Amino acid sequence: MSPTEIPGFVKLVSDVHAYYRQPVSEFVLQVWQQACQPFTLEQVSKAMSAHVTDAERGVYLPKVADVVRVLAGTHTDRAQLAWGKTLEAMSTVGAYTDVVFDDPAIHAVIEDMGGWPKLCRTETKELGYLQHRFCESHRAYTGRGTFDYQRRLNGDRSPDNDYEKKGLPLPKPALIGDAERAKEVFYGGNVAGKTAITYERPKSIADLAAMAIERQAVQA
Repeated sequence: MSPTEIPGFVKLVSDVHAYYRQPVSEFVLQVWQQACQPFTLEQVSKAMSAHVTDAERGVYLPKVADVVRVLAGTHTDRAQLAWGKTLEAMSTVGAYTDVVFDDPAIHAVIEDMGGWPKLCRTETKELGYLQHRFCESHRAYTGRGTFDYQRRLNGDRSPDNDYEKKGLPLPKPALIGDAERAKEVFYGGNVAGKTAITYERPKSIADLAAMAIERQAVQA
């Protein structure tokens, strides 16, 4: 769920409680928000409607577990839709153009698979395996709710510093899917990859010996 959808989500939960003439507290809203973070506002709204109109369960105020149960199947649906969107971009945009999707999980998955150019150059005979791997990873990321990801998936072009040296702006990425959501994905991501890597100068033998003596002193 994107940050811009949060106000609408809060109103939705509040309206549902009002429909059942039940109060809603800040704690309840927080629980709902955490549980529904992996889903879009539209998905949650449809799940709420499905519960309310259910002949048996609809007589009771929906709990988080009720709505999540309805949404459980949407992880698979969302992964398949994400794959279809990615596959279309692979063929229409290609490996040489930077891309920003409207789904951050797609960015994380593609980075795990070796990057955008490598994905675009996948041979046709490998697409079946690639689809399976993509969907499995996508479900894993959406199930986590929050994760780091690269804001822009770079195409096979000149490095950024080549543009900076010539005083030229970076090429604009292609926005894949909903343009406004893609912009939110861009501003919510990292410049570097999703995995933080830190390089530290190796310690000298003298430093290692001193650390060992200090550790022994503490243990004593």
